[in-house]
Amino acid sequence: MKRRTGYMKLGLTVFCTVSAILLFYDTLFGRRVLQSISRQMLTAVQPILYGALIAYLLAPVVNFFERTLFPGALEKARRKGRLTARGTRALSLLLTWLLICVLGYLLASVLLPELYRSVLQLAGNVENYYLIISGWVEHLLETNPDVEAWVMTQMDTYFTDIETWLTKEALPQATTLMTAVSGGVVSTLVFLKNLLVGVIVSVYLLATKELCAAHARKVVFGLFSQQNVRWVLRGTHKVDEIFSGFVRGKLLDSLIIGILCFVGCSLLKFPYTPLVSVIVGVTNVIPFFGPFLGAIPSTFLILLASPLKALYFVLFVLFLQQLDGNVIGPKILGDKTGLSSLWVIIAILVGGSFFGIPGMFFGVPVCACLYSAGTFFVEIRLRKKSLPISTDAYTADRPQRPPAAPDGEPPL
Repeated sequence: MKRRTGYMKLGLTVFCTVSAILLFYDTLFGRRVLQSISRQMLTAVQPILYGALIAYLLAPVVNFFERTLFPGALEKARRKGRLTARGTRALSLLLTWLLICVLGYLLASVLLPELYRSVLQLAGNVENYYLIISGWVEHLLETNPDVEAWVMTQMDTYFTDIETWLTKEALPQATTLMTAVSGGVVSTLVFLKNLLVGVIVSVYLLATKELCAAHARKVVFGLFSQQNVRWVLRGTHKVDEIFSGFVRGKLLDSLIIGILCFVGCSLLKFPYTPLVSVIVGVTNVIPFFGPFLGAIPSTFLILLASPLKALYFVLFVLFLQQLDGNVIGPKILGDKTGLSSLWVIIAILVGGSFFGIPGMFFGVPVCACLYSAGTFFVEIRLRKKSLPISTDAYTADRPQRPPAAPDGEPPL
């Protein structure tokens, strides 16, 4: 029996090794079948992913309505042997989606028309702004002969390259773009269909979230040993704590900043107030660099209309970001990630280089999870070696191997 089990393990190991080698070869030199299948599978489960994301974002709202409006209902249901109070959960879901519909109506009736007018105003003033910018450039060239000579040299150098690019690259890309635009209606309908299915999936997940969590724990207990289950659940809870605190908190913080920017710009009568508020609110989602990414184009838009108001806008944005960084952000986010400013910058740069804007947003919580896991394993190793886990114990003027008791961290 033991020999048969050994043969089965050996055969399984050989099969997995050969499969891994074939997949690696196909990914690098073959037809990349695995990538094609993965892409097709991702397209198939896209509505489910939408629904899971919507449910993950709305779960705190449902919990708030349940605990505030129906206190004690969940405990009564648990005493009766049920995971949830069905009537209470249904009413909480109804109130949650009513709130979403009200916010959507306010967005569609208040912000979107103003945003549309701002875009039309900007489009109508494009020619005037072009004349203003060209006047600035001409004045700069007239007052700086060296700059004018450099610009003319660059124009002569790159004229042939620009002509080649227009004839050999721009026209084919324009043809491709027109083909993509012609299929834009179909893509929009597919997205709306996936979003509608995702909403339905999110309602189901929110209605049965305790049951889904119980199934997940059941799988964990079935796959892992009793000793490792605790660590898996602890790590999952830590990941959920980081992601939920950062993602939900950052979205709420950006919404508040966008509303405050809209109110402040309206009171100060800045031009393009809705457009500027949307830019500032959306870019605020990106940590650290977001305020600058939103303030620069917004300032340039206002500068074209009024240089003095552009200066006032810069001062207003500085005040708004100080309010966000010192009052609003700490109240909502706190220290959910536990990362220093250096690690936040690294996470944004690396995430942005691989996945663009989504990578800049999700790079911070992913880096926070990796940092937390690395810190946890390092501290375990230090405790096994009876060494202190405090970083202050390992400064340059301390002994290289500081003694410590297994259950404490005495001074060195």
